Amino acid sequence: MLLVLKFAGLCLCLGLCRGLQFNDVDEEAPSAAQTSKYGSLWPLPQEVNIAETSFKLSSSTFRIVDSKQSSAGPSCNILQNAYRKYFEYMFGVARKQEFGKNGRPGLSELTELQVWVTSVDSECDGYPSITSDESCDLSLNVSLCLLSRAMSQLILSPLSFQKNINATKIKDFPRFAHRGILLDTSRHYLPVKAILTTLETMAMNKYNVFHWHIVDDPSFPYLSRTFPNLSQKGAYHPYTHVYTPADVKMVIEFARLRGIRVIPEFDTPGHTQSWGKGQANLLTPCYSGSKPSGSFGPVNPILNTTYDFMTQFFKEISSVFPDAYVHLGGDEVDFTCWRSNPDIQKFMEDHGFGHDYSKLESFYIQRLLDIVTSTKKGYMIWQEVFDNGVKLKPDTVVHVWIGGGSNEELSKVTASGYTTILSAPWYLDYISYGQDWQKYYKVEPLNFNGTEQQKKLVIGGEACMWGEYVDATNLTPRLWPRASAVAERLWSHQNVTDINDAYSRLSAHRCRLVERGIPAEPLFSSYCPREYKAV
Repeated sequence: MLLVLKFAGLCLCLGLCRGLQFNDVDEEAPSAAQTSKYGSLWPLPQEVNIAETSFKLSSSTFRIVDSKQSSAGPSCNILQNAYRKYFEYMFGVARKQEFGKNGRPGLSELTELQVWVTSVDSECDGYPSITSDESCDLSLNVSLCLLSRAMSQLILSPLSFQKNINATKIKDFPRFAHRGILLDTSRHYLPVKAILTTLETMAMNKYNVFHWHIVDDPSFPYLSRTFPNLSQKGAYHPYTHVYTPADVKMVIEFARLRGIRVIPEFDTPGHTQSWGKGQANLLTPCYSGSKPSGSFGPVNPILNTTYDFMTQFFKEISSVFPDAYVHLGGDEVDFTCWRSNPDIQKFMEDHGFGHDYSKLESFYIQRLLDIVTSTKKGYMIWQEVFDNGVKLKPDTVVHVWIGGGSNEELSKVTASGYTTILSAPWYLDYISYGQDWQKYYKVEPLNFNGTEQQKKLVIGGEACMWGEYVDATNLTPRLWPRASAVAERLWSHQNVTDINDAYSRLSAHRCRLVERGIPAEPLFSSYCPREYKAV
């Protein structure tokens, strides 16, 4: 028997083995209050029907190959890498020990998975984008299985070595196009390995955007070719705690092979203390009375040298990061230092800003946006930039993060015609006793007053892991499976809200992550039937 996967676009193949339900013979399920009829599928597809009929799979005979009709083939490295990776997910080390296990008698055997890509979006060497097609269809019956995207959640790591797959029909596509994770690598440096582990786990949860908050006040770990002193003097350590050009390239390529966009954030004019250590005259000197205090505030918005620097810096960023967007921050600007500086005061007077320092902030942001636009990049900004009335391009993405009043903010942003993403309810660095994944799961992103046209402007959201109390030692268990709850909210149908069913599936999904070497924390009192894999 053959299994044929039919994909609308190349990016769909990156989710190979994410969606089907495979079962080991005599498989023991993770403990949970009840068992979902959908097994361990996470996030839940838009439409799924799993029948009782089963087929057997064996690692010694099962193969993943390109269909003759496919528009992508053996030269497409994205596909070939996906085949190898998901075969390993499906069978693990079982293929070396499979003898002596014949599985359930009388079952038809599934021996071949044919991948049929009907069109190649962005080609095999391209990068995913906001418009990438992630839809799919699956129909598996006695004679044929057609799948337009995914395959390996219908799988858990083996105790026994014979696999079964149930006859299944799936129709799937994401509810929102932008489904992201933000990692903060400034407050604590995260080794590249920790970032790659996060990207791997993101793919297992159908996330497609890595928002890299790479620098901030505490440290500047990005090694700039144009301005090497930024990391030489601004990183925690100039050699061990930096991301070299090779590191950045590795992260971007690792993400690309998993259908994940990498959007860097370089937040200004605030959150820039580390920038000033390696770039003279970039920050504003603060005054105590009539004399400099020796401390510095936000970026100095009145000097032409500031904009010369930003022009060169973002020209480099636009060439290093291939995504169509860069996040420019713009949040939490403290005006205290600007108010104290006599040169700033005179500039304010000369430009008729009075004592409204938000106008000075807008003056800076507007010039920065023009600089970034000249690099042919789109930009994302935190909501304060919109709130302050800065003139924005029509394709600007406004990032809503302030918890109180986020629904009202979504109403205002979308009423002005801007696309937006939501993070306000999904700050995962906040921890509490109990099953806090449930509050993340219960969020409804479109629960604000607005027209249907306004709600179409909400393109997704991001779960944020800020780094004040997070480094490589606790990043993964704090992130997963709590971020999985956000993943299903952003992927699955709006009506998928059953907490009990979600608990059953998420418990099984968490065990699958643990089995694959991801130390995801438990949801509640429970156990996983398989041994932990060494991490």
